[in-house]
Amino acid sequence: MWPDERITRLVSENFLAGRVHPKDGEIFGRLGEQYGAPWTPTTLLLDPQGVERHRIEGFLPVEEFLAQLHLGLGHLAFHASRWEEARSHYREVADKFADTDAAPEAVYWEGVARYKESGDAVALRETAETFDKKYQDSIWSKKASVWKPNVAA
Repeated sequence: MWPDERITRLVSENFLAGRVHPKDGEIFGRLGEQYGAPWTPTTLLLDPQGVERHRIEGFLPVEEFLAQLHLGLGHLAFHASRWEEARSHYREVADKFADTDAAPEAVYWEGVARYKESGDAVALRETAETFDKKYQDSIWSKKASVWKPNVAA
């Protein structure tokens, strides 16, 4: 189903995969409406209660898709308050997929997960400082900029 063994392995080890094709008619229409997915491919990462925690729309190159899947694993752990696990997934994106569009978002959420776990705002400040060194032009750097000392929100 996927063009790369790494994707197949990651999905089979971490997700219960399902596929709905436009040819499936009524089911495709119902699920597309329920999840607001009017276009294919749309990959949804849902928690055990069926709540969407991450969305990947459109085709992506393999490295970008892998990064997005790992980012989604981080989001699933984050929303379950599994902070260490979330940080681990976000760190993996930032380290292994540093040149992807998912990396700056992973850096941001890793900092938020550190803060949520510790309650220490130093985690946020350090995350903002990381953006000064890398990903300065990303939207995530702008979002983290309020965490710098002496910056008004």
